[in-house]
Amino acid sequence: MIDFKKFEKYSRPGPRYTSYPTALEFHENFSTDDLVAKLKNTDSTTPISLYVHLPFCRSACYFCGCNVLFTSKQEKKTRYLGYLKKELKLIANHIDTSRRVTQLHFGGGTPTFFSPSELGEVYDAIYEIFVNFDATAEISCEVDPRFFSVEHMEVMKKANLNRLSFGVQDLDEKVQKTVHRIQPFETTQNVVNIARDAGINSINIDLIYGLPHQTASSFATTLQQIIKLNPDRLAVFNYAHVPWLMKTQRKFDETTFAPPSTKLVILQDTIKFFETAGYRMVGMDHFAKPDDELFKAIDKGELHRNFQGYTTKGGAQLVGVGVTSIGDGDDYFVQNHKNLADYEKAIDSGVLPVFKGYQLNEDDKIRKYVIMELMSNFSLDKKAVEQKFDIKFDTYFSQAVKHLQEFVEAGLVSVDDSQIKTTATGSMLIRNIAMCFDIYFWDKAPDKQRFSKTI
Repeated sequence: MIDFKKFEKYSRPGPRYTSYPTALEFHENFSTDDLVAKLKNTDSTTPISLYVHLPFCRSACYFCGCNVLFTSKQEKKTRYLGYLKKELKLIANHIDTSRRVTQLHFGGGTPTFFSPSELGEVYDAIYEIFVNFDATAEISCEVDPRFFSVEHMEVMKKANLNRLSFGVQDLDEKVQKTVHRIQPFETTQNVVNIARDAGINSINIDLIYGLPHQTASSFATTLQQIIKLNPDRLAVFNYAHVPWLMKTQRKFDETTFAPPSTKLVILQDTIKFFETAGYRMVGMDHFAKPDDELFKAIDKGELHRNFQGYTTKGGAQLVGVGVTSIGDGDDYFVQNHKNLADYEKAIDSGVLPVFKGYQLNEDDKIRKYVIMELMSNFSLDKKAVEQKFDIKFDTYFSQAVKHLQEFVEAGLVSVDDSQIKTTATGSMLIRNIAMCFDIYFWDKAPDKQRFSKTI
């Protein structure tokens, strides 16, 4: 047994590192012209990854930290689809659409809040423009089981979809009522059966620990039910409490949250539960079966991290489509307008709807590589970093090495001349460990309202 009480001091605001630098460093000096130049000048052999943001939900799930719009009006969804199609055509003016596409992901919002025929329109618009999908392309969609039908599945199969991610979060009735998302187990079981019957052999389930009224015992019960669905992957996220950003989260009574030590117990129990069931922990919050690509990617050193989490499709240029969506390349990040009116205005003007972005410098590239290696593999080959970037690791990262020392002394990390490696317990605090290398984190005055807490 581990005395997690002593690790509560590490429960501090910190990034999740779906990017480095984080989105907080994006700025409005990155322009539409900058993005156009990046799209035009990327090597033709670089594959494309497409992300399409469908932001609408019928009602709020109070825990949610996503960029969503609530509506019950059909005309809003119809209007948005029209602008998505216009944006795709604008993108086609600036990128070689014959380049190989290795990934297409629909996120939200609730993508399946759109009707099957509406989703089909979007798929058709994409395939009309991007004509070279790789035979092994990952084509996926996030699904709220409360809004999913056989007809949705038929449209997706026609569009060659091969991966579905079902949002569950928790199956405890009290927790569901508190977070304003009533979703009985049978609802999720039904949609998983629909997907399996359609031949989908890669199903992910999303869960969240740290929600109001959760206990180690209640979450264990959720896990015991979820394993009956035999998912191929699971993402078990630490709830990000950011009420200064998400007004719906202010509805929670913070005294109903489990303390950090209990959350670490829940995480430890979750890891043990899934490993006993034959899954393997992938990065800080994913689990996969032995025959899953994510599982295999760890041993091959091919696991990557991006805004969608962990992926095996590294090296692609991510092109974001839709309001608030984010794109990236080797040396930049870009985000579309968050405000729907601004997004529409840009498209009506015939320009890509760029809101913010960031151009990486050489130091950013080095630190990005180091942080993403740690986040993906819980270890870092210092010699490989030295060879890749022509630096002396301990000299270049002298401050980071000092910051790491407290984790070494706590038995959470081992450091020698060639490697940095977390212990099993240290891997549960990987965000804190990666923060040691984040120059922006240390250069700014502490601000509890920049990030959610790491535990």
